[in-house]
Amino acid sequence: MASRVVMPKLTDTMEEGVLLAWKKREGDSVQAGEALAEIETDKAIMDLEAFASGILRKILVQDGATVMSGTLIGVIGGEDEDITEALTDQITAGPSAGGGSKTSTPPTAGPLPVSPGSLPGTRLIASPRAKALAADQGIDLATISGTGPGGRIVEEDVVRAQATPTQMLPAGIDHPLSQMRKAIARATTQSKAPVPHFYLTIEIDMEQAERFRDQIKDKRTTHPSITDLLIKTAAIALTRHPDINVSFTGHAIRRYASIDIGIAVGINDGLITPVLRNCGAKSLDDISTESRTLIDRARNKRLQPQEYTGATFSISNLGMFDVENFIAVLMPPQAASIAVGTICDVPVVKDATVKPGRRMKVTLSCDHRALDGMQGAGFLKEFKRILEHPSELLPSKETP
Repeated sequence: MASRVVMPKLTDTMEEGVLLAWKKREGDSVQAGEALAEIETDKAIMDLEAFASGILRKILVQDGATVMSGTLIGVIGGEDEDITEALTDQITAGPSAGGGSKTSTPPTAGPLPVSPGSLPGTRLIASPRAKALAADQGIDLATISGTGPGGRIVEEDVVRAQATPTQMLPAGIDHPLSQMRKAIARATTQSKAPVPHFYLTIEIDMEQAERFRDQIKDKRTTHPSITDLLIKTAAIALTRHPDINVSFTGHAIRRYASIDIGIAVGINDGLITPVLRNCGAKSLDDISTESRTLIDRARNKRLQPQEYTGATFSISNLGMFDVENFIAVLMPPQAASIAVGTICDVPVVKDATVKPGRRMKVTLSCDHRALDGMQGAGFLKEFKRILEHPSELLPSKETP
């Protein structure tokens, strides 16, 4: 029985994906679970696996095309099987990330949203970037001659079409949004507009924390970063203030049993937040090892959806960029997130004298529907106290 292969919807925020490259060609034999193609989602690059075994009978979307989630991109079937029905809109694929087996459903309201120029027989062929730029600039692609393979219109062709005899290049070039940037735009708009944020800032003496980190670096195989110390500190503080580890559901405050902390990681085209699960039960060494692995995979876009979704609290650290203070936008359903600035050399008044000190500012963003100022302030006070007494980050019987 023929099996339809569709662009999967791997997360709630994913509306479309890019088919980067097919790993199989029409006529190739395919086994269930085998990688069919490489796709770019809103947060990662991953393999699209086959749901059924057979022959890849039809490829409907070419390399580089951007298509909506749920779009039919290929068909797997027997060598001599009639796949006409699988190419119609009378059936849809199951929820599997690798496509779906054929099941009967009512006819859809219209054709599947396949990218223009990606179907066989289409005369106009253009790259996704070229289409997006042409649409934004109001340029008819039919008036442009493509210089890409097979006459394909590429972004540079659209740029040239914009130029005038006196201006060979436009004043500016609009670069189409990446899948990640689109996801960030959707998520932050959905958060900032309807969620009533409030912010609390506190300054922390980091001399003891830095000394503590230097001491344990010489005694352990793992070398915890400042971010690792922040994660462990947040986990302890959230354990003692469980009313922060919550979300607003509309009719209730949901309190989470597990402390799952997201770490904001900046990459070339956006931001991704890998999640460390059950941090309340993890040692500093465990956090250090796991965070390093997750961050490396995040930067290479190799995280699986379950590794960057479902955080109950987040930490964003821009200290390495010398940013002194900033605020973070909450990512629903989280009710709180902390933004960490750089550790600065500052003059400190102590015992009626001015001495050099090491200070760091952190700002807690809160969802006012779930939290009040007193709850946020209590959490921040404990967060500060732990970092200023960092021996608490190790088991009670262990010393730095």
